[in-house]
Amino acid sequence: MRAVAQRVSRASVDVDGVRIAAMERGLLALVGVARTDTGEDARSLAAKLVHLRVFEDAEGKMNRSLLEVGGSLGVVSQFTLLGDVRKGRRPAFGEAAPPAQAEPLLEELVEAARAEGAPVVTGRFRARMDVALVNDGPVTILLDTTRQF
Repeated sequence: MRAVAQRVSRASVDVDGVRIAAMERGLLALVGVARTDTGEDARSLAAKLVHLRVFEDAEGKMNRSLLEVGGSLGVVSQFTLLGDVRKGRRPAFGEAAPPAQAEPLLEELVEAARAEGAPVVTGRFRARMDVALVNDGPVTILLDTTRQF
C-alpha cells in the first residue's frame, strides 16, 4: 500500500456536491492499493499512520502522534498513486489492485486505525470526489508498505 499523508488543520470530501466527510486537525491519507497488498499491509499502514510522529510537542518538535494530539484520520482511496510513468507520459496502472481486491483492504485499514483508537472519516470508494484540505505546516509524508521510499 502506498499513501500520501498530509497533516491538516481541516479537510473535507464531497461527492456530487454533497459533503460526505469532514474533519478538523489530523492526517489526511490518500491511499493506493497494489495488486500484491495483503491484510498485513493494511494493518501495518494503519498503525504507521496513527502513530506517525508529525505533530509538534511543547518544544515545537514533530514528536507527537495523531493519537496523542486527539486528531482524526481521513482515508481517501486513490489508485493513481500506483501510476507508473517511467515509460512515457501516460500513467500505467498495472500495479494497482482491481476494485474487488482494493476495497476490502481499504476497509481493513480503516477498521485497524479505529481499533488503534483513531477517529476515522473516509471518502467513497470508486466515486469522483472533491477533496479539500488545509495542509498544516505544510507537512506531507510518503509511505509505502514495501518500503520503496
